[in-house]
Amino acid sequence: MTAAVETGLTTTIHGDRVSLLRVLGPAHVWALGVGIVLVGEFTGWNFSADKGGALAALIVCWIVGLLYTSVAMIDSEVTSTVAAAGGQYAQAKHIVGPLMAFNVALFLVFAYTMLEVSDAILLGDTIVAKAGVEGLTHNSFIAATIVVLAWLNYRGVLMTLNVNFVITAIAYVSIVILFFSVSPWTQGAVLKLNELVTPGNALPYGWIGVIAAFQFGIWYYLGIEGTTQAAEEVRSPARSLPYGTMAGMITLLIAAAMTWYVCASLMPWEYLGITYYPLWDAGKLTGSPLLENLLFIATLLAALASANGCINDAARAWFSLGRDRYLPSWFSAVHPKYRTPYRSILFLLPIALAFAFIADLNQAITFSILSGVLQYTFMSINIMMFRKKWPLGTIRRGYTHPFHPLPAIVLFCLCMVTFFAIFLGFGSQLIAMTVFYFLISLWFHFYRYRFVRRGDQFSMPWPKPQGY
Repeated sequence: MTAAVETGLTTTIHGDRVSLLRVLGPAHVWALGVGIVLVGEFTGWNFSADKGGALAALIVCWIVGLLYTSVAMIDSEVTSTVAAAGGQYAQAKHIVGPLMAFNVALFLVFAYTMLEVSDAILLGDTIVAKAGVEGLTHNSFIAATIVVLAWLNYRGVLMTLNVNFVITAIAYVSIVILFFSVSPWTQGAVLKLNELVTPGNALPYGWIGVIAAFQFGIWYYLGIEGTTQAAEEVRSPARSLPYGTMAGMITLLIAAAMTWYVCASLMPWEYLGITYYPLWDAGKLTGSPLLENLLFIATLLAALASANGCINDAARAWFSLGRDRYLPSWFSAVHPKYRTPYRSILFLLPIALAFAFIADLNQAITFSILSGVLQYTFMSINIMMFRKKWPLGTIRRGYTHPFHPLPAIVLFCLCMVTFFAIFLGFGSQLIAMTVFYFLISLWFHFYRYRFVRRGDQFSMPWPKPQGY
């Protein structure tokens, strides 16, 4: 008979440590990153047109693409070297220190949980809009989405990401099909970009509108850094993480450009900036029932893939906090059969449900964006400290990003612009969240830190840092 015994940090069976399974390859990393982000092409990015017009949405598409390219390069270097569950949290605890690590983990959990909430709301609203039944609400669809996906994550990471790969690929192919179905090389046949984006309305609010558009321009790519959360479950982190992450970023840049071009060529910016379903609406405007139904299904699949990946990533960040005693070690248990952080998955389930029922889509998106940008700001500092403490040649790196320190500087500057953009649109929410993170940092410093075993949390056999 098998006896399972709980230790302070993990679950053991007959004294053997039960760890997360290393079963993932580059395709799974791609599916995790692109799966989380692709929903941003189906909704969210278009709110940037409301802030600054259609041309502003295109400008921030490419500038924010530069921000996330920097994120992907920096993340690939550090995570391929620090291959542990928790991604950026694991990086922070090894390179900066406990307080930063605790905050980074919270940024991750809230960014992914609120993105999951946004996905569930989108899916519910899309089904209600399609059904057209009076009195039908989205609550039952939201609850079913979150609960079923939590169960899928509970049962195993390989099955979870295999599902993500399939539905993400279908959703992505739908964008490509839409693009080539509207005669993209022949303006005037179906697309009318020259009529809809004119010198008179290209930037209706001037350059301040472009800056304001950064807030929702983040949605084009938000979550690509989630590839690092599965670092402990990847067969070859040094190979799979950089390949999967950079391939995902290239995929998303292409999808973002195609999405903007089609939507801005079919809808006036005033409508584009307020609709919840830009790609589905684009499918309707082509006049093809096949494209309309394809984009409806793809919107649902993109929301499912994103929520699925978010549950995976948020649970691993929470699990990592428990394993290192930043939170009670009860959260660090690994399921003896499915080898998943099942307690973290179950704990975060009611939190996601609660937010899904009390928040609207704009609030949920903003909460996720702000938590994400706080994390990116840390990453720009983190890579500078990493290169200073362990210069090239002192430790083995799976990947070395080029042009250092330029990506870190670009990332930091663009994060500052995004904070200002969020302040312009949601200043009170920005202040409230800043106060929240400050107060919980005080709680960690004065109460929880005493439970942390500093010597036990470092897993990398690195030499002493330069200058110490």
